[in-house]
Amino acid sequence: MAVSGIISAILVGLVLGVLGRLVAPGKQNIPIWLTIVVGIVAAFIGTAIARGLGYADTDGWDWLEFITQVVLAGVGVSLVAGMYSKRRIRR
Repeated sequence: MAVSGIISAILVGLVLGVLGRLVAPGKQNIPIWLTIVVGIVAAFIGTAIARGLGYADTDGWDWLEFITQVVLAGVGVSLVAGMYSKRRIRR
C-alpha cells in the first residue's frame, strides 16, 4: 500500500467511524477519538478484504469496498463500545 493509500484510508476512516457509529445499534458510550480509530482500522481491514476477494479495483467509486468498510466499522464500534463500557464499570 502506497503512502497515498494510507492517507486516503485514514481520511475514509474518519468518515467510516462516524458512519459505523450511526449504523451500530443502541447508544455507544465511547469517546469520538476511539470511534475514529475504529473507522481507520475498518478502512484498512475492509480494503484488505476487498482486495483479497478481488472487488477493490473497479471503475469509479468502489461501492462494495465502501459497504464492507461501513459494516466492519459498525461491528467494530459495537464491539469496542461493549468492551469500553465493561472496562469503565470495573473501575
